[in-house]
Amino acid sequence: MYRAVSLALVLALTLTTAPAIAKTPKPTLAQIKAAKKVEAAKKKAAEAQAAKLAAANQNLRTLTAKANAARALYVQAQKELAIAETAARSAAQYATETAAAVAEAHHVIGRLAANAYILGGNMSNIEPLLSANGPQDLMDQLSTLSTLGTKNTIALERFKAAEIIARAAKKAADEAEIVQQKATDKVAAAKKVADDAKAEQAKEVAKLQKVQDQLMKDLLSARKVRTTLEQQRQLALLEEAQANQAGQTAGQSKIWPDIGFRGRSTIRTNEKQRLKAVEFAKKQVLARKPYVWGSEGPNTFDCSGLVYAAYKYAGLGWPNWDRLNSALYSGYTKHVSLNELVPGDLLFYSYKGTISTIHHISIYAGNGMMWEANSKDKGLLFSNIYSVKGLMPFGGRV
Repeated sequence: MYRAVSLALVLALTLTTAPAIAKTPKPTLAQIKAAKKVEAAKKKAAEAQAAKLAAANQNLRTLTAKANAARALYVQAQKELAIAETAARSAAQYATETAAAVAEAHHVIGRLAANAYILGGNMSNIEPLLSANGPQDLMDQLSTLSTLGTKNTIALERFKAAEIIARAAKKAADEAEIVQQKATDKVAAAKKVADDAKAEQAKEVAKLQKVQDQLMKDLLSARKVRTTLEQQRQLALLEEAQANQAGQTAGQSKIWPDIGFRGRSTIRTNEKQRLKAVEFAKKQVLARKPYVWGSEGPNTFDCSGLVYAAYKYAGLGWPNWDRLNSALYSGYTKHVSLNELVPGDLLFYSYKGTISTIHHISIYAGNGMMWEANSKDKGLLFSNIYSVKGLMPFGGRV
């Protein structure tokens, strides 16, 4: 009785302390459906934001056209102003010259008056001219010029006409300059408004672009989640089916003959990275982590999942390194002969000696040994490379 109870306790302790076999984490159809729903929502949000961005960009184009038109008007106004200023300067100079001529005429009249006095002439008619306050006052009193003779009258009439013309020209030029300055100020203000609006719109567009970029990033992330789930499910199902078929296929060779297999022409790793991948695989095996179909860590692995995680740990990332199954990895690496294997090279196992029937993959550890995620029953192992039947006649250097 005592021995039976002891045996029962031992069995119970064994069952509770032994690592449980994890269940297959193959993504379910429900998970994939949920991921698609999230992706669709992200896509809808991105499309709505893209429409807002398109409208903002159209508004920006309109504002840009207005700003360019305002700038063109501003330049034209500046040209017109320059012409007006030149005309004003010419008119002012002309007015100065004619005013000087009128002053000279006033001097001449003074001499005539002096002569008249000396010769005993009458001063009553010429005195208003002598007391005139400048050329303009003189012109206003020219009604008395008839007493000075026809020759002098004609001369002074010409001076008067010249001064009137010069004054009108100066006034017109001054008015034109004022008008042009007002127009320039108005256009400059319009340009500032347009430029400010354009700058504000550009700021809005930048903000919208930032939002859209984030939405697109979220969309791509959601899409990657969905495609990754679908891919993992398909790869896991295929590899599981291949492994099951291998278990039922008799007559498998220890090493298959080479019938002209080809892989990549280049490698993507150096010795340091390959050793780092080996280190990672070793750590997972020694931690006695369970084997689970379709899993790539960190707590469970299948054979290709261990390979993927090891080289991801070594520094490889997408798109140079992606999650594939064992058969696809054989074409994704450079083939080397089994005599040239170095730690970190990949080993492939097939149940018919063809690429399409490869069902298992491992990481070469050196000295004829390998690190592998073997099966649900055996878990992760450190084993001889010939312990699994159907070794392909080449290794794959990542």
